[in-house]
Parts: sequence; C-alpha cells; structure tokens
Amino acid sequence: MELQERLNDVRSRIAAEERAAGRPAGSVQLVAVSKTFEADAIRPAIEAGQRVFGENRVQESQGKWPALKAERLDIELHLIGPLQSNKAADAVALFDVIETVDREKIARALAEEMKRQAKTLRLYVQVNSGLEPQKAGIAPDDTPAFVAFCRDELGLSIEGLMCIPPAEENPGPHFALLAKLALKCGVEKLSMGMSGDYETAIAFGATSVRVGSAIFGAR
Repeated sequence: MELQERLNDVRSRIAAEERAAGRPAGSVQLVAVSKTFEADAIRPAIEAGQRVFGENRVQESQGKWPALKAERLDIELHLIGPLQSNKAADAVALFDVIETVDREKIARALAEEMKRQAKTLRLYVQVNSGLEPQKAGIAPDDTPAFVAFCRDELGLSIEGLMCIPPAEENPGPHFALLAKLALKCGVEKLSMGMSGDYETAIAFGATSVRVGSAIFGAR
C-alpha cells in the first residue's frame, strides 16, 4: 500500500475502535511517528492531512522539522523519546508537546527553559508500567507524587500520562493501570498504544496513539 492508503487504514481502524468503545468520533488523536524518516518521506503524510507527528530524538528532529513546520504552521510535534537535560533548550524551542517527563532533573530543566523562552509546552509524565530497569519512566506508585511535584513545586502543566508496555506482555493490564493512575493524578490525557496494539489501547481509554510503522512502513 502507498502511504496515504496505510494512513487511511489506520484512521479507519481508530474510528472503528472509537465506535466500539462508545466514544465520540475524533476523540483519539493520531500521532504519526516519523522517527528515522527524512523530510521527503514525511511530506506525503502532511499532504494527506496528517498534522500531528512524533519523534524520538531532538537532534534528528532539528535536521528536518524546522523546515517542515515552516511549510505548515499548524503542525504539532511531539517528543516521544528520552530527553537529556542538556537538550532541554533545543526541545522547548522545537517541540509543542513532550511526552517523556520522567525525572525531577528533566522537569526542572523544562520549567527553566519554558520560562526563559516564554513558551508553554504541553507535558506528559512517562510511567514505567512494567518496572523495566532498562526503560525510562516513573514507577507507577511514585507517579501521583511526581505529578504533584511538577505542578505544585515547578508550576508545570501536566496534561497526561504516557507508557510503553513491555514488548512480551499483554498490553491491556498496563493500559488499564495507566488509566487508573490518570484518575488518581487528575489528568485527562492518555498517550498509549503503538502500531501493534493501538486498537487495544483505545478500548482502555487512550486519547492519543503513537503509530509509526503501520503508516510509514518498516524502518
């Protein structure tokens, strides 16, 4: 299939899951994950009407997205990969949403940079739902206190939670856990689900899904 066909297929599947879950049409945002793809591979998705994209690395994004965003001012760019504190200034300058706030140092760096650049980004806290030692994220039990710290101590607006379930496990319980934590934290947005499990994530309440290979093809 061509990219537009794959994109339309994903959109149709999202719409079907919204209906199946009794949710309003358009309640799930599609974040097209364009990491590793060059600008020329991304433009067809933009031409097909996609406006929200996700990237894993700040440095890679700097090589392609300033020009793409200049061409389409309504593009919304999400950082969905790990952020180092020395890249906080660049991330605040380029991205609209950061989904991977996962420790105090990063939260402080983002607060300082947003104040310095007079720019407000939408932020998500990344939760390590499987307590995987090699994976970034706040432990589930520590998440409410961390969200409160970000809000109360740093004045950050945390709008949602994000998770990446362990690859070898059923994602459903992890999505259910994130939804439960969101209620406890008083946040409305849930970024969960990727190419292999986004339909399951919608059934568990995802408000955005991060889909890459199902749209752009194998990397």
